[in-house]
Amino acid sequence: MSFLSLFRARSKPSAVEAKERLQILLAHERSDLAKPDYLPKLHKELLQVIAKYVAIDEDKISVDFETQGNVSTLEVNIELPNRSMRLVDNAIAS
Repeated sequence: MSFLSLFRARSKPSAVEAKERLQILLAHERSDLAKPDYLPKLHKELLQVIAKYVAIDEDKISVDFETQGNVSTLEVNIELPNRSMRLVDNAIAS
């Protein structure tokens, strides 16, 4: 063993690196599968219901779905307009 070989970085075998990459890929895919299929439809319907009563900007809405253990949480954040803005005509009519 030469003196310079002590300072060289030893790389992992390619099989170990491939296994780590595969584990990361599987974890990422599983996180996507954990989201329910109905989430996009629920998001759309919630927006439609709220839009009946208040003029909202779709860019100011965030929907997050989290699962921790046996508990799933759906968090919907909607930035409502100022009180000075007019309500949608449908809300006034009812």
